[in-house]
Amino acid sequence: METNLMLLRFHPITPGDAEVNYRIYYSTREEELRKSGWTEEEKEKFVRMQFELQQKQYTSCYRGAAFNLILLGDATAGRLFIHETACEIRIMDIAILPEYRNKGIGTAVLNGIISTAEQKNKRASIHVEIYNPARRLYERLGFTISELRGMYYFMEYIPDAEKQGEESASSCL
Repeated sequence: METNLMLLRFHPITPGDAEVNYRIYYSTREEELRKSGWTEEEKEKFVRMQFELQQKQYTSCYRGAAFNLILLGDATAGRLFIHETACEIRIMDIAILPEYRNKGIGTAVLNGIISTAEQKNKRASIHVEIYNPARRLYERLGFTISELRGMYYFMEYIPDAEKQGEESASSCL
């Protein structure tokens, strides 16, 4: 069945969305957890703690960020956390639930961010774990690795106007 990407929309996360937000986060950790040898209870406890730490870190470090669920029609397909400054659109987190992966949703969301970055002449950036296969998608869409930061690549999309030397977000650095 083909995915109707015209049905994509965003919904600000509310306290009532806490469990679906957690479920999305948990889905991003499933592969590594399979290798852990832990019981389901141990996995749950560990991931719950990591989720809560991530939420605290994001809300304290990215004041004014947008925390959204990605909806496909009425179904939750993932989440997108964005922090926009005068110079940059930071993709803090993008995660698609397993049953919605490889259907063009992530590409559509990222293309929307790239379009906004182009219109506003701002860089778009994201951290991606070195082994994360999503890195190939980011590269296909024009993100380049600008730095290795521990276990993460810091990747940036630089708008065409900035590449051509027009007044740019780099003046914000």
